[in-house]
Amino acid sequence: MPTVNTGLMSLYLERLGRHVGPTRQVVLVLDQAGWHVAKDLQVPANITLLFLPPYSPELNPIERLWCFLKEHHLSNRVYADYEALLAAGTDAWNSLTTARMQSICRTTWIERKD
Repeated sequence: MPTVNTGLMSLYLERLGRHVGPTRQVVLVLDQAGWHVAKDLQVPANITLLFLPPYSPELNPIERLWCFLKEHHLSNRVYADYEALLAAGTDAWNSLTTARMQSICRTTWIERKD
């Protein structure tokens, strides 16, 4: 998405909740971005939001992933326009394998229970 806001976050949560189904509970770890904490945010009953402390990017696994993508795919380049940047970002994201993403985002404080 070229932008983020409360409406899009609500749509994402609704689709995530529908995807996992009513019998599973999801704990979603988030930073405290405005659209994550907005009063108008609609959170399905099967999703629990767990907020990281403010100003703690070192606790947020996605920050390491963004850093990897920038370092290995996106930095030290000049992009002709927004479309070129979007294409490069899409290519970088699509180059990630599940194993690579897991190795970059793995933390000692998050453990998945199947």
